[in-house]
Amino acid sequence: MSTFDSPVATLAEQLVTLCKSRGLMVATAESCTGGLIAGALTDIAGSSAVVDRGFVTYTNTAKMEMLGVQPSTLAAYGAVSRETALQMVQGALFRSRAALAVAVTGIAGPGGGSVDKPVGLVHLAARSLDGKILHREMRYGDLGRDEVRLATVATALEMLLELAQA
Repeated sequence: MSTFDSPVATLAEQLVTLCKSRGLMVATAESCTGGLIAGALTDIAGSSAVVDRGFVTYTNTAKMEMLGVQPSTLAAYGAVSRETALQMVQGALFRSRAALAVAVTGIAGPGGGSVDKPVGLVHLAARSLDGKILHREMRYGDLGRDEVRLATVATALEMLLELAQA
């Protein structure tokens, strides 16, 4: 029995199967999901052939120390931004043995939002060693913390699948 709902579990299983068949390893860099993407992947039997590592970088300091996000990026754009997500995914990819990486940073709520960055705003970035880069700005809305986080996990897995199929 999976810890995650059926759509997330299905996406994770598809990704693990595809990456296993192609010999690809994955790394995650997570802020608002707090390790749920790595958790969804490691929920799948045999995922040790695919999951290299996961970085949970909830604070700005962790983003800088573990992933190499530049202080100037955080100062100029904030933690929840396209620029930060792209630096997070680059750091995860190049600080691991993975061929694919995904990074997420957002505002899950219930508080913490603003007019410019409302609850439910999440920036996701995925990158492959061969140079393909994806970015998505998702505005899930104020669905509740759990729903924003689960929706983010699903989107992250979809992005990894897109890169793995390329």
